[in-house]
Formats: sequence, C-alpha cells, structure tokens
Amino acid sequence: MSVKNFILASSSPQRKRLLEQIDFAPKEILSADIDEAEIKHEKPLVYVRRMALSKAKAVALLKPGENILASDTVVTVGLRIIHKSQTPEDQTRVMHLLSGRNHKVISAVCLITADGHIHQKVVTTRICMKRLSEEEIKNYVATNEWVGVCGYKIEGLLAGYVRKLTGSFTGVVGLPLYETRNLLIGAGIK
Repeated sequence: MSVKNFILASSSPQRKRLLEQIDFAPKEILSADIDEAEIKHEKPLVYVRRMALSKAKAVALLKPGENILASDTVVTVGLRIIHKSQTPEDQTRVMHLLSGRNHKVISAVCLITADGHIHQKVVTTRICMKRLSEEEIKNYVATNEWVGVCGYKIEGLLAGYVRKLTGSFTGVVGLPLYETRNLLIGAGIK
C-alpha cells in the first residue's frame, strides 16, 4: 500500500479502510471540527455538499498548501435527513422508518487541491429495504453496528435486509470510491 499526497479530513475508520482498499492511503488524517446543523429548509443534497466542503475548508485552514479530501454521507427518506442515533430507542425509530421503504444515501466528496481549487462529486444511491419484523429490528439495534454512523452500517447484519441497491455500495459505506479515485487522479494525486 502506497501513501499518497493528500490529507483525509475525516476520522472515519470506514473511509480510511476504503481508501487503502484502492491503494490511496492518505499521508495524514485530521478530523474536521465543524457545526453539522442543518439550515432551515435545506435540502439533503445541498446539506451533504455543504458538509463535505465545510470539512475540507476547515482542515485546509489548518494545513495550507496541502491537498485535502473530505466526504459526508447521509441517509434520507424523502427530504428528511436521518442523523446519527444517540440511543437504542432512536435507532429503533429509524429502523421502523426505513422498514419496507425505499430511501436514498447521498455521499458528497470534496477535494481542495494544494493550489486552492475545489472539486466536488455527489453520488446518490437508492436502496430498497425489506419490511423488517420487530425481532429483526430488535436484533439489529442490539448489534450496536449503527453507533457513530447515519442510519445504519450496510456492511454488517443489515446487508441481509437490503432487497435492492442502485448506485454505489462504497458510497453507502461512506466514500464512493470510483468518484473519489477520479477526483484524486484528476488533481495529479497518483
């Protein structure tokens, strides 16, 4: 695995692992400390793009003259953004909301190059989840796989509940690899 000339503005172990999977290990990881509150009437697509850009800008201020890669991923039902659950009760409500419904996972990637140019890509993935029984919801919530992620963690138990996925599996995990790789290569990071 080779280390590439960029800083990952995320402490997400999933994003780091995904980048390493395609031989694009960041030279440094620095989490962005930003306000992630929604703006009133903000649409999910606008929100996720703003979050990725804000994370990249926050780290670019700390590390001027560096290539900064940031990402944000949200689960949406209609125009409603599903945020990270804080309690098992919160997650139980999320699972009831998603059960038997189609929903979207939107991932935004932002690269600020060393010379200050900003490049962004957004990927929307559509997911059809089976109708979950009370026991399936209870079992999923008990795994604690959902802790620290928005909605759920698709690479665990929940993968067995997804009837159909149209889009980017890695985008649902937290970083759409095809688009990310193209952004990095396009900026001369190889």
